[in-house]
This record gives sequence, C-alpha cells and structure tokens, in this order.
Amino acid sequence: MFPKWTYRCGDLNLKDEGKEVILNGWVNRRRDLGGLIFIDLRDSSGIVQIVFNPEVALSAYKEAENLRNEFVIAVTGKVVARPPEAINPSVPTGEIEVEAHSLTIINQSLNPPFPIFQETEIDSLTRLRYRYLDLRRPRMHRNIIFRHRVVKAVRDFLDEQGFIEIETPILVSTTPEGARDYLVPSRVYPGKFYALPQSPQLFKQILMIAGFDRYFQIARCFRDEDLRADRQPEFTQIDIEMSFVGRDDVLKLTEELFDYVFKRTMGISLPLPLPRITYQEAMELYGTDKPDLRIPMVIKNLDEIFASTQIKFIKEIISAGGTIRALTVPKGEKLSRREISIIEEKAKTLGAKGLFTLKLSKDGLLISSITKYLLPEEKEKISRLLNKEELFLAIGGEKKEVLEILGKLRIELAEKWGLYSEDKFSWAWIVDFPLFSFNKEEGRLEAEHHPFTSPLPEDIPLLEKEPLKVRAASYDLVLNGTEVGSGSIRIHNAELQKKIFSIIGITPDDAKQRFGFLLEALQYGAPPHGGIAPGLDRLVMIMLGEESIREVIPFPKTQNAQCLLTGAPREASPEQLAELKLKVEQ
Repeated sequence: MFPKWTYRCGDLNLKDEGKEVILNGWVNRRRDLGGLIFIDLRDSSGIVQIVFNPEVALSAYKEAENLRNEFVIAVTGKVVARPPEAINPSVPTGEIEVEAHSLTIINQSLNPPFPIFQETEIDSLTRLRYRYLDLRRPRMHRNIIFRHRVVKAVRDFLDEQGFIEIETPILVSTTPEGARDYLVPSRVYPGKFYALPQSPQLFKQILMIAGFDRYFQIARCFRDEDLRADRQPEFTQIDIEMSFVGRDDVLKLTEELFDYVFKRTMGISLPLPLPRITYQEAMELYGTDKPDLRIPMVIKNLDEIFASTQIKFIKEIISAGGTIRALTVPKGEKLSRREISIIEEKAKTLGAKGLFTLKLSKDGLLISSITKYLLPEEKEKISRLLNKEELFLAIGGEKKEVLEILGKLRIELAEKWGLYSEDKFSWAWIVDFPLFSFNKEEGRLEAEHHPFTSPLPEDIPLLEKEPLKVRAASYDLVLNGTEVGSGSIRIHNAELQKKIFSIIGITPDDAKQRFGFLLEALQYGAPPHGGIAPGLDRLVMIMLGEESIREVIPFPKTQNAQCLLTGAPREASPEQLAELKLKVEQ
C-alpha cells in the first residue's frame, strides 16, 4: 500500500512551513542539477516543487534518479521556504518547496506522445486518441473543472428559484425535431426501434401537465447530423420548463440565471435587461438571426435612394422585386483599391453577382464607380447617409440572398481586420421568429422551431390564410454571434396543436400514432407553459474563449462522429445482429 496524501499539491503555501506532508501525484517535470534533483509534482489542485537532497535522504535521492515525466509517485517530506532568489511568482506554491524524506514509485509511465506540461500545438486526432493524457494538460483540466462550476451554479440558482431536477428517458419514440434521430433496435420487439432524444421536449411538456410547474435537467441530447466546430452527435443542454408563464417571464428568469452563473464563475455582472431584437430587424441590420453585436457594421437599405434611378442594372434588380443593400465599413475610406478588389472576390464566392462601393472624400465628394450615372438627388441622399469615415459595400439581388451574403461578409471582414468592440461578451435576445418556413424541395410548410411552438396570440387568425406571416412565441439567446439558447411558449391546447400539425403536413392518423399521448394529455387540463434550453457546451466554450466545443467536452467525437479513444462506432458481431433480427447490407 502506498502512503496516502495528507495535503494536495496546489494547496500548500508559506503558512505550512515546517509541516510534515504526504503528497501523491504525477511527475510533471524532472531536473537533475548535479547534487540535487528537483521535480514538479502535479495533482488536480496544482503543482508544487519537490527537492531530493542526498544529504537529507540518500535512499529517496537515489530512487528519484529513476523518475521520468508522468510517473505516479508518493512523496513524504517537510515544507520549507524557498530562498528569496528561488521564489517562483508564476505558481501559487512558488514561495515554498517540499524537502523529500521518502519516495514511493506507485506506477511508471511510457513516454507520452506529446508534452503534458507545455501548451504546444498538437494534432487534434492525436489528442482525441490519447484523450486521457490530453485531459491531464493544464488547459483541458481547467476547462473541465470550469464546466463543473458552471453546472453547479446553474443547479444552485434553479434550486433557489423552486425548480426541481427530473430525469427524462433516453430511449424514446422518434419525433420530428429538425435532425435525424439515432435509432436503437429493440431485441424484445424485433423490427421496432427506440430513438435517442434530440431533446426532452415532449416529456417536459408532460411534466407541466403533471403539475411539476418548475422543472430543469442537465440533459443529454443526440442528433445524427453533419458536424462542425460547435456541434457534436451527443451534447448537453440546460433544459428548463415552467407553467403559467409568458415569454417575458422565461426571458427574465434566463437573464437572471446567466447573471448568477457569470458572477459565480467569472465575477462578471450582465447588463440586464439584455437587448431584444426582432428576427426581422436582425436580418435587415445584420443579415443573420445570430448577430454578433461586437461588430460595429450594419446593413443599410438603399432601395428608396434608387427608386427612380436610371442606372440600368440597379433598375432591373428593383423592377424584378429585388433590393439594393450596403454593408457599412468603419474607416473604410482608407482601404486600397486592391483591398476592395479582394472584398469583391470574396462577395462573389459568397454568391454575389457583383459589388460596388460608395464613399466620401475628405472634402465631402462622393466617390464610386457609378458616380457619373447618379442623379443629383441620389448623390445628395447617399452623402447624407454616409459618414466621412465609412465605406458602403453594396450588392443587389433577391432580398433573402443579399442579406445572407452581406451578413457573412460582415463576419469575414470583422475577423480579417479585427473590427470587434472591446466587449468580451455581447448578448441579445432574438424574438418574433416566423412560426413556419417554406421547404422548397418538398413544396410544403414546416415548423421553423419545432411543431409544439405556440404562435403569438395576435397572429392566430392568420393561420388559415396567411400562415407565413404568423410569428412564433419563440426566442433565441445569442452570445458573441452564437446561439447559446433557444426556447418558446408551447401549445397547450389540443385543437390548436392539431391545426399546427395539419398545416405542416402531419395527418390526423400520423399525429395520433406519433403524438397521441401528448394530444390526449393536452385534453386533461394542460396549463400554459414554456421554457428554454441553453446549450451547456457552447456556453462554456464561449466563456473560456475556446473555438470548439470539443475543448470543453471530456470525451468528444471527431468531425466524422468517431470516438478515437474507444473506436466507436464498431461493427456488431453476427450473434448480436441475430439477437436483434437484423442484417447489415454491404
């Protein structure tokens, strides 16, 4: 049996001088200075320096000659103050060291495929293959501990607000929630399948009907979709649902939750209440429903200016129902012709047919490739709209396409030129989304959010004849241009739910088969209810300034949904397939 620790490495300080201690941990680094051996010993609390002196403990010194990085050891020794010239201010334990009296090598280690104690660039696939070593690295260790603290703060806040944590099933029935389900075959019922939940949506609504009026869950969710930096096939969301609430109640509670979490984990207060932007305003001003408000560039509508234009290509665009929009670029008058050409090429790769610029000279003259074709009143209106340090990057075409192109160009230019404000965190609520969108490929309406989202009460009369004008009682919370939470007020009336199903093409028989339990439950006194589901992984990623959620998930998958540590997914054995009554086609 090895000597068990009496103190953690990172907890020691000058107040412990003279104490006899036992430490357990990993050898972070070993230095042989000819007569003395120093090691940095690491555990989950931090690092402390151990000194092996042959004049103090010869046997421990000789044993220390065998130490290598990542050996697991136990050290018994005395805490001593370092000489002033040897103090290391970069670590909390830098004023002391432990004079070793005995050493036990608990376990040896192979030479790691990458350095543990240095922050160096490491191939991402290698990191995932040796995730148990990657997680030992200080940055990853910090990230996972920080994630725990965020979850702890969430639980503490919601408990104080009267919420109870309830687990919902992992093996569920397949439901339409915007992505492919992961299916799990049933051995007991051959030919039938469970699905892994994309979210606990239906169960949390059932809990509201059951009278648990304040529910939450740190919920595991699964979606079989193409991955990117902020997506994983399995992820975690902070699932929240409340009864007898409206939209403002949910937004207020969510703001208070995040204010509490940021104060507890980072010492930062949020500027409450957070700004609210309608979906329409977001698209018109920023070209996206996830605007990064740290970027001081907005989109301007130039249609009125060119309403009577004689410029042929602009006239044709407007006559065809299109639009002319411009992205404002601060200090854009300093851009060279070459830089503008690069922007034009970028705009074309994003789908623009062309781009023209408008700017004012220092003496107020309008400069543009189309200046000589502009009417005097057009020049005057443009000059009034432009500031002297701004540049307009203008494109024309179909409205939706133009706004999306300028929205993407806005982000590209901000990243290229560092056009971000000094705000570390910039929040916004996006509200008044459309309830439906039109699927051109399938020629039908579909739910913009999910089919259980309630329309705004004042828009319900539009359902029959103008469904695309109906706004949803849904809301997204955006942080630094990333959606970190999405939610809605739910439909609590069975007849309205049936009508929504009908509009998106779910027949009564299909609705009964797939959602019969929900439709039945709605007829037994369902209260008004709503909620939100912030994504824990994305939230922690942004709080820590990471670029990918893989940096804050202990055991993530690759871009191709593979686990390099365990080799999943793997082929099933013939015996397993036979039990499930399944055959695999090659």
